[in-house]
Amino acid sequence: MAAPRKASIGFIFVTLFLDILGIGLLIPIVPKLVKEFATRALGGEGDFLIELLPHDGANAQELASKWYGWLIASYAAMQFIFSPIVGGLSDRYGRRKVLLLSNFGQGLAYVMMAMAPSLAWLFVSRLLAGMTGASIGTATAYIADVTPPEKRAQSFGLVGIAFGLGFIFGPLLGGVLGGWILRLPFFVAAGLTLANAAWGFFVLPESLSEENRRPFEWSRANPLGTLSALGRYPLVWAMTATAFLFNLGQRALETTWVLSTEHRYGWDLKDAGISLAAVGVGAAIVQGGVVRRVVPKFGERRVFLFAGTVGLLTFIAYGLAPSGLVTYFIIPFGALAGMSGPAIQSLLSRSVPPNEQGMLQGGLVSLTALTQVIGPPVATGLFGYFISAKAPFQLPGVSFFFGAACMGLGLLFAVRAFSKHPDVKPQPTVISATT
Repeated sequence: MAAPRKASIGFIFVTLFLDILGIGLLIPIVPKLVKEFATRALGGEGDFLIELLPHDGANAQELASKWYGWLIASYAAMQFIFSPIVGGLSDRYGRRKVLLLSNFGQGLAYVMMAMAPSLAWLFVSRLLAGMTGASIGTATAYIADVTPPEKRAQSFGLVGIAFGLGFIFGPLLGGVLGGWILRLPFFVAAGLTLANAAWGFFVLPESLSEENRRPFEWSRANPLGTLSALGRYPLVWAMTATAFLFNLGQRALETTWVLSTEHRYGWDLKDAGISLAAVGVGAAIVQGGVVRRVVPKFGERRVFLFAGTVGLLTFIAYGLAPSGLVTYFIIPFGALAGMSGPAIQSLLSRSVPPNEQGMLQGGLVSLTALTQVIGPPVATGLFGYFISAKAPFQLPGVSFFFGAACMGLGLLFAVRAFSKHPDVKPQPTVISATT
C-alpha cells in the first residue's frame, strides 16, 4: 500500500499546486485581456456584456478596471456556492470521481479562456473554473482518508507548501509567458491540468469506502449555515470579523496590483509577474519559518497586533510609493504582516472545542470566499473612478488606502475583543444530546 499512497498524495499535492498556480498565472494577464476587449468595444466592435453598462466618456483602462473586478468576483462567488456542494458530492460518490472531474473541468475552462472571443465568453469560462475549482476541500479530505492520524499534520503541511509554490511560480510564469503571447499561459495551464487529470486516472485510487459514505443533503450544502453558530463564542465572533476585514483588505492588493503598477510606474507583464513572485517568496519564508518561532515566544495576541499594524502601514506605503523601486523595499514588510493570518487561526482554534473545529474552519473558508466576491469590484471600482476625469482629484493608490482602512477597522475589533476577553482557555468538547 505504500506505493499507491505515495502516488495518491503526490497527485493531491500536484492538484493543489496547479489550482493555485492557475490563479496566480492569471493575475498578470487577465487585466490585459479585459482591457483588450474594452478597447475593441470602444472602437466599435460589439461586446454585448460591455454594452450592458453605460460607459460614455470612459477610456479603456477605466472600463477594464470595473469589469475585471466583477470577473474576479464571479469566480469567487462560484467557489463560495459550490464548495459545500462539491464536498457533499464527494461524501456521497467518492473523492476520486470528484477530483478527476474537477481537473477535467478546470482544463476545459482554461481552453475556453484561451479561445474566448469576447468578455462574455471569458466570464462563462471563469464561472466554470470557479465551479470545478471548488474541490480544495475534497483534496484535503482525501489526505485525511489515506493518512494515519499520527501523520496527518505532516501531510496537511503539503497543502501550505503547494499553495506557497503555486503563488510564487504562477504570477512569474504568467508574466513571462503572457509578455510573449498574451493567451499562452491559458494553454499552458490547460495542458498541465489535463495532463494531471490523465495521470490521476491511472494512479489515484478511491479513498472513501462505501460504508463511510452518506447521502447528499441540500440542507448541509449551505455556505452560510456554519457561520451562524459562531455567535456563541464572543471572541470568535469578533476575531472572525477581524479576519474578514483583513482578507477584504488583502483582496484590494491582489486585484489592483497589476492595474496600479502599470498606471503609476509603467510596468509590463514581466515586471508585474516578478514583483508578485517576490511577494510570494516573502510570504513563504515568513509563514514557513518565522511564524513557528515568533508566535510561541511572544504569543498570538502580540504577534497579531504587531503584524496587523505593519500591514496597515504597508498598505499606506504602497498607496504612496512614488516609484516601482520603492515598492520592492516595501514588500519585505508586507511579508511580515502575513503573520497576522496564522495568529488569528491559532487564537480561533483555541477558542472553540475540538469537536467544533470543522465548523469553525468551514466558516472561515466561507468568509474568505465572501471577501473575494465583495473586494475585487469595490477595489477596482475605486481605482477606475480615481484615475478618471470625473474624479475630484487623481488618487491611483486609492485601492491600497481602502485596504489600509479595512485593516485599521479590523485592528479596532481585535483590540476591543482582547480588552473584553483578556484570556481564553481551550474550550472543552461539547457533548450534544444526539451524540
